[in-house]
Amino acid sequence: MGSTSKTGTPYPPGIHVPSLTWFKSDETQTIDWDVQRKHLEFLIGSGLPGVVICGTNGEAAAVTPQEKSKLISLTRLVAQELGRADITITCGTYGGCTQAIIEDTKLAAEAGADFVLVLVPSFFHFALDQDAIVGFYQEVASASPIPIVIYNFPGVVSGLNVNSEMLQVLGDHSNIVAVKLTCGTIASVARTVANFGPGLDLKNNKYAGQPRFVALAGQSDWLVPCLSVGGTGCVTGMANLYPKTCIEIFNLYVAGKKTEAEELQIKLASVEWGFGKGGINGTKWVVGKFLGYPEESTWCRRPYPKFLDNGKREWIETIVKPLQEIETALDKRG
Repeated sequence: MGSTSKTGTPYPPGIHVPSLTWFKSDETQTIDWDVQRKHLEFLIGSGLPGVVICGTNGEAAAVTPQEKSKLISLTRLVAQELGRADITITCGTYGGCTQAIIEDTKLAAEAGADFVLVLVPSFFHFALDQDAIVGFYQEVASASPIPIVIYNFPGVVSGLNVNSEMLQVLGDHSNIVAVKLTCGTIASVARTVANFGPGLDLKNNKYAGQPRFVALAGQSDWLVPCLSVGGTGCVTGMANLYPKTCIEIFNLYVAGKKTEAEELQIKLASVEWGFGKGGINGTKWVVGKFLGYPEESTWCRRPYPKFLDNGKREWIETIVKPLQEIETALDKRG
C-alpha cells in the first residue's frame, strides 16, 4: 500500500514522445537498428524532454524483452552522444499478469529507464473490477524499482477504465507519479488536480510545491485544454514527426501566450486526426515518408497489416502536410 508522502521522482512536465519502433522487412522482421538510431537522434535532438520506449506506437506487444532492453540502452546512448544524458526515458510494460508486469519494470530499470508506463493486463478483463485494478497498480508500484505512470487506454485493454475514484486512491501511492489519459477524458485531469493540486507553476515552467501525482493528455490534440485545467503536458505520437510544434504549444501556454498556443493547437488538432485515423501503420508510413526512411522499414510487425492502400496514403499525406512549414520554421529558429 502507498503512503500520503510522495517519495517517487516526479514525472517531468512537457512533451513526451512514444517513439516508433522500426523493423526490417526480412522474414523475422528484426529491428532496423540503423533507422532506429536515426529516429532517436531526430527525437532527442529536437529538444523533447522525454522519450517513451515501447508504448502503443512503439508496438510494445510485439517487442521481445531483449529488444526492449537494447532499445532503452540505445536511447540513453544517443542522448549521451547528443549532450542530453539526463533526458527522461519511460518504458512501456507488457504482460498477462501482475508478476509479469513487475518483472518488466525490473527489466526496464536495469536497462536504464527512469519510469515505466503501465497498462492493466486485460486477458481476464471480464473479472477485473475496480478493486482488482487498484490492487494491481498498488502491487506493481510497491515492487517496481522505478516510479510508474498509469496508462489509461481503455481501447487496447478491452474497455477497462482507470476512473477518477481509482486515481484518487492510486495517486497517494509513493511510487505512482502520473497518469497518461488516452481515454480523452479532460474531466479526469481536472479531478486529479482537484485532488492533488496543480502540477505546474505556469510562471516558471516547473512543479508547483512538492512533487505530486500529475495528469497528462494522451494525445496532443487536447494539450491546451489539458494544461488549462492543471495538467502537465502530454505523451503524443504526433511528436514523432512534429516535435517542435508540440513543444512550441506547451512553451507558449506556459509563457502566458494563450492565444498563440490556442491558434497553434487548432492547427495541430486537424493534423493529429491523420495519425488517429491512420493507425500505427499509417503513422509509421507517413513519418517514414516525410523523414526519408526506407519504406520497407515502415511496416509494423505482423499480423498488423501493411499500409498499402493508395487512397489512404494520399489522404494521410494531405492531412499531415500542413504543419510541415511550421515545423521547419521552428527548426530554423532553433
